[in-house]
Amino acid sequence: MKPLISLLLAVATLMCSACTSPSEPVVDPTPPDPTPPVKETGFARGADVSWLTQMEAEGLKFFTPAPYRREMECMKLLRDSCGINSIRLRVWVNPANGWNAIPDVVAKAKRAENLGLRTMIDFHFSDTWADPGHQEIPAAWKGLALTDMCTALATHVTETLTALKAAGVTPEWVQVGNETTPGMLLPMGSCDKPAQYVQLHNAGYHAVKAIFPDAKVIIHLDRGNERALYDWTFDNLTRHNARYDIIGMSLYPYWAQEQNLPGGWTKIVDDCVANITHLRQKYNKPVMMCEIGMPYNKPDLCSQLITRLMTTPLEGIFYWEPQAPAGYNGGYNMGCFDNSAPTHALDPFKTHRKQ
Repeated sequence: MKPLISLLLAVATLMCSACTSPSEPVVDPTPPDPTPPVKETGFARGADVSWLTQMEAEGLKFFTPAPYRREMECMKLLRDSCGINSIRLRVWVNPANGWNAIPDVVAKAKRAENLGLRTMIDFHFSDTWADPGHQEIPAAWKGLALTDMCTALATHVTETLTALKAAGVTPEWVQVGNETTPGMLLPMGSCDKPAQYVQLHNAGYHAVKAIFPDAKVIIHLDRGNERALYDWTFDNLTRHNARYDIIGMSLYPYWAQEQNLPGGWTKIVDDCVANITHLRQKYNKPVMMCEIGMPYNKPDLCSQLITRLMTTPLEGIFYWEPQAPAGYNGGYNMGCFDNSAPTHALDPFKTHRKQ
């Protein structure tokens, strides 16, 4: 009888372990789709999740919203719970820890592809962050002359996109530079040297089109509410024959409220909406909101922001690192997850879909 008793106890234990509470986190049991879902077209409801593999390596988990918390892979969670149909991924040249290098980007892009998500690739042309305050030349490119710098830039774009193509990923959009308001690869590509800036940019543009002719190339600036900044930049770019398909913007309007600027964040959004219409008419180019963010603990305000922007003539909106927990990576508080699950900040992506 002993073996029978042992068998019965083992079966009972197995049955009890399967009877978990609906509120207890469990690993998402859904197997991968045998064929990827058909990608949507039209308006891009996007998220930049470039931190994702680093977060996973650090042990972070992601869950469906309460009351039935269930562990789920982050991109699938954003797709199914938040209405996301597009993913944005940054590329660094030779990052110290490997995050955002070509293999890491390809791995994340392949995951997005398998979920039927569209992809934007965001070249920073740096070994680390490139933004209005940092446009540093990669260590391996320092000391290059302009012609050689253009070759290095084009080679980096070609290597990245070739790797993506080999993995079965076809990006729909490619940023040649990230928030290049002051230019790129400073001081060589400074906006005060527009001919050199355009030469570098166009090297990237042509490299993109050589691999993915249908990919839309974006020039991306910050401060989408500042019309004079965009006029000055794109007038210079046009004068020097810059090649691009879309004007890209960033907008973080709550920072204005924290600085007690007149009108607060809503005035910033009003000015941005007016600028979008202005730029479309002046340059005859579509506009993409490549980055937005609002405080993670202000989901109502974030929802208002997205709802407002979805009524403007945009190609799409990408929320920057929505899955980031409060204070992540030294103090980023503009995510829209709380307790490792989405808040209702991104709900307009589900309820106000536009094609």
